Amino acid sequence: MRSNAVSSTKDFVKTVLYAVVIAIGVRTIGYEPFNIPSGSMEPTLLVGDYLFVSKFSYGYSKHSLPFSLPLIPGDNRVLFTEPQRGDVVVFKLPADNKTDYIKRLIGLPGDRIQVIGGILHINGTAVQRERVRDTCHDEAPRGLAIRAIRYVETLPNGVAHYICEQSDQGPNDNTGVYTVPPGHYFAMGDNRDNSQDSRSMEVGFIPRENLVGRAEFLFFSTNGSAPLWEVWKLGSVLRFSRFFNGIN
Repeated sequence: MRSNAVSSTKDFVKTVLYAVVIAIGVRTIGYEPFNIPSGSMEPTLLVGDYLFVSKFSYGYSKHSLPFSLPLIPGDNRVLFTEPQRGDVVVFKLPADNKTDYIKRLIGLPGDRIQVIGGILHINGTAVQRERVRDTCHDEAPRGLAIRAIRYVETLPNGVAHYICEQSDQGPNDNTGVYTVPPGHYFAMGDNRDNSQDSRSMEVGFIPRENLVGRAEFLFFSTNGSAPLWEVWKLGSVLRFSRFFNGIN
């Protein structure tokens, strides 16, 4: 009887260990979940969105591994595939190589990026921007109404996406020219006047090895108006229309 109990315990422990190993493997080489804590990517991503990031999209570096374990040395990437302009990417903040940021990739190595009067310019050419709505937010973030205009911005490779602009005369609406170094990228938030991104010294250019993966699709979203344990309120808390949507 005791032998059977010991055997059952061993089987249970093995099952748990196998499950942990599989979960770590999936997160390392497959998909990793992330959540959105700020409004810097509105209207594409909202505070309270939960999404999966594909770790295999750009190959693997040390930052693909848990705790950025240095098993892949230096700035190397294994099975590397070049990101595309317009991808929504997760990367490690270059300043500390720990903090996860999510932004839209705008500039590739060698590109010249500049913002003039709120209009993005790539390699000296203004990017097409079309006004589509006088309001940017489908809901007031955290109960605070912020006036911003929604535009469709179309990048040179044809990728079209929404952006928010409160003004075309903000601190980051008129910049110098940023020349992207080899092996680096330039990223911006879709909420252009409320995003700390490659336009700021705190972020700057993103080294290739700091790319974690590409944001693929949402799997859950909550507006945060009530805790999830208050199940009787879930109908007004959960954004069901955002579940399992792709990210453009």
